[in-house]
Amino acid sequence: MTGSQGEPRAALSRIATDDHPEITLTAGDRVIFSSRTIPGNEKAVGAIQNALARDNIEIITDRTHLVHVSGHPRREEMARLYGWLKPKIVIPAHGEDLHLSEHAIFARGLGVKIVVKAGNGDVVAITTEGASKIDEVTHGRLYQDGNLLVNALEKTIPERRRLSFVGMISVAVAIDEKGGLAGDPEIAVLGLPPYTRDGTGFDEYVAEAVSELIDGIPKGRRRDPEALRNALERGLRSAVNEEWGKKPLVHALVIEV
Repeated sequence: MTGSQGEPRAALSRIATDDHPEITLTAGDRVIFSSRTIPGNEKAVGAIQNALARDNIEIITDRTHLVHVSGHPRREEMARLYGWLKPKIVIPAHGEDLHLSEHAIFARGLGVKIVVKAGNGDVVAITTEGASKIDEVTHGRLYQDGNLLVNALEKTIPERRRLSFVGMISVAVAIDEKGGLAGDPEIAVLGLPPYTRDGTGFDEYVAEAVSELIDGIPKGRRRDPEALRNALERGLRSAVNEEWGKKPLVHALVIEV
């Protein structure tokens, strides 16, 4: 049955959680995993096996018995399939580029005249004359982000991951024409620990770091908003990293008044 890799809606998973409409298992029944767990699926497969074990169901895997059955055919088996089908056109599919290339070589070696290597997005026209690539369409993975669909390669995805890991600090500073402070900096701290190692509030630590950074920048340099912004962002990241061991996202806004 399906579910050897821990797929949550597959038959084995539903049986293990007593959610299958037709099949149930009881103590003393035996489940044989003839597959090997694909790296990355260990937790999902383990959850199914633990659920089965809680119901006193015997579990057999390739760790203790010779039960593994590959889902991939051997070359001799593929050659036999080609002999039965005698295809005129072959378009290798499923796998990485190396797999597709090897399959194309394999097919040509068995006498197939028309072999088309197509990648993701390639449009292949198959006619009575043969087959060839004629176009390419947009392809890739999309994420639903609220009410929007965004490409998986958009920079917002890694930015969100980083934000969840290191938090964010926002600093707004108003500078007069002489490079002096026109008021106290506005600071917002999100996702950082509440206290430093000595028990100081982390927001206080950040405020002190901002004050020291500004005091350490000559007034002449403060009159350059871009230079001041860069100095604040770099310096604050470094100061927090020294205390916390992580570099938060830092956004500094410098306003000239």
